[in-house]
Parts: sequence; structure tokens; C-alpha cells
Amino acid sequence: MRVFVYYNLHKHLWSIRSLDTGRVIGHERIVILSDVEPRVSEAGRLRVLKEKQKNVHAGIIGTLKTIKVYNNLEESISNCKQITYNPYKYKSFVYKDNDSIYFTGCQEAVLINKRVYEIPSGFRA
Repeated sequence: MRVFVYYNLHKHLWSIRSLDTGRVIGHERIVILSDVEPRVSEAGRLRVLKEKQKNVHAGIIGTLKTIKVYNNLEESISNCKQITYNPYKYKSFVYKDNDSIYFTGCQEAVLINKRVYEIPSGFRA
């Protein structure tokens, strides 16, 4: 199932919205996606810049995977590339360690707590 996932500031969890229905189908602390791509609404970003108030205008699209049980997931992904987004600094998602490179997508990503990590192929936790 293809979904749009964004961090919900009120629930402090990831909100998962179905692309088929447009409805939120759940809230999770950890989300694993495959065939990942970033999505930023430019109109929404400009509204944030104008109003100086956050709104849901950016997130990650991907195929929702069955949650796997990883041992020590947070420790295992610490060496993976972290992706970030700040509408005041960037027009799209970027790599945290090199913000001059835009994140355009990846095979698999883990969204955990408030962070997004690109998972390299062959990753084992």
C-alpha cells in the first residue's frame, strides 16, 4: 500500500495517510517504507514562510512494509544517512551531513522518532 507519512507534532508519532483514500490509517513510532520519495508542497512551504506557522506540507511517500522486529534498531541505523527538512532553509529534503545534496529517493527508509534514515541495500540489523 502506497502511503504519505509525516511527523505529527500533536501526537509525537508518525501519521500514515493512504494515498488511495487520503485518510490517515494509523500512527506509529517506527515506520518502514520501500520505494521512497520525498514530497513537498511548494504552496504549503510558502504559506509556512509567510505565516511563520507549521502546517502539513511535506512528508515521505513509499510502500508501507510490514513492521519488522529489528534488534537494537536505533543503534543499527546510527551509521545510516539521515534525511532532514526545514522549510526555512531548504525547498526539499536534504541529507543532514551534507545539506547541499537534495534527497531524491531511495529503496528503503526507516522513520523512527522524529528522524528519517536512508537504509542502504543489504542492511542487516
